Amino acid sequence: MAEVVRSGFVEGRHHGSVVALGADGTVEWSIGDVTSPVLPRSCNKPVQALAMVRHGLDLPPDLLALGCGSHSGEQLHVDGVRRILATVDLDESALQTPEDYPLHEEVRLAHVRAGGQRTRIHMNCSGKHAAMLATCVVNGWDTATYLDPHHPLQVAITETFVELTGEPVAVAATDGCGAPLLSTSLTGLAQGFRTLAVATDGPERRVADAIRQHPEMVSGTTRDERDVLAAVPGAIGKMGAEACHALALPDGRAFALKIDDGADRARRVVLAAALERAGVADGAVRRTGLVELHGGGRVVGTVRAAV
Repeated sequence: MAEVVRSGFVEGRHHGSVVALGADGTVEWSIGDVTSPVLPRSCNKPVQALAMVRHGLDLPPDLLALGCGSHSGEQLHVDGVRRILATVDLDESALQTPEDYPLHEEVRLAHVRAGGQRTRIHMNCSGKHAAMLATCVVNGWDTATYLDPHHPLQVAITETFVELTGEPVAVAATDGCGAPLLSTSLTGLAQGFRTLAVATDGPERRVADAIRQHPEMVSGTTRDERDVLAAVPGAIGKMGAEACHALALPDGRAFALKIDDGADRARRVVLAAALERAGVADGAVRRTGLVELHGGGRVVGTVRAAV
């Protein structure tokens, strides 16, 4: 999927798979295995949020976007998580995320320099967990067991996930944040994002519009994930750990990819190349896929799409 080119020599390669759906939802092209199950990791969050909205979660767009996100741990994110919890009279002690430092390197370093410690609220999935807790309170469900796969919340999420992807869950795992993690194929993942992107009303449209209006809450103010959403008007998207990414356009075209070795640098390169192949190729989009290699303090190579 991508080649690591240093001083004109290909010194390494990243393998993976990518699928592109046409505006009508059919597979327009694909490379690699796009029908076997993968674990999309945080790419699943917008679909999880849809299930929560369908079951009574009512947040303003910025906080709903945070519920879909893997945040950087910036102050706007930490404050946002506290705002979500406050809507149902909870505080961060209710979160069951593992204690962690902020996800983004620059934010993490600033946090440590200021004497900050690992906390549950700084863990990048705390927005999703806060939204899960709020959904539980609205429905009168137990908040102490909200991560149990048999909890009503997780059952509702699974039902919505199967509906949107059009596939049964072949693998049920545990995500890095402790929440249940559902598998689908890359094709199923792209279909799920397409459903959100083309929605004209209802909970699907609310989730899609929240992502469109507040991409900085889905990731952070300085990350490539935000940049690609800003560069493609009307797009919705989400990246996940181990180099997954799903993105859909309002005209119904959608993309999903997975880099086998989990290399994040290849993820952004391949996504930009897929968008370029679809004719979405202005300079801002190309810049989101620019990964330079350095030697002696200067640029001596790049990571480039191989297909």
